[in-house]
Amino acid sequence: MAAQIKIRGKIKDGVAEVKSLMPHPMETGTRRNAEGNIVPAHYIQTVTCFKNDEQVIQAHWGPAVSKNPFFAFKVNNAASGDTIRIDWVDNTGETSSGELVLK
Repeated sequence: MAAQIKIRGKIKDGVAEVKSLMPHPMETGTRRNAEGNIVPAHYIQTVTCFKNDEQVIQAHWGPAVSKNPFFAFKVNNAASGDTIRIDWVDNTGETSSGELVLK
């Protein structure tokens, strides 16, 4: 499992604004290293977000997303005590997740 996703969130008028930072190298597979060899592709493919174990968002990414991507979204009908979880899976099968209890 890769480094854990960092998540922050706050509720305003029943809408949670969630911000996350996902540590990941996000290699495209087209860059060359100092020796001239191609660096293998290594990028997040699927990001899935949950509120209290109910899926609210699923994003399908590709190699064009930058290193350590920032991902923000809003969740309607949020309340204090709700749990927000974000999971990702990359093209090598590696995974990571992060969780936040809204206050």
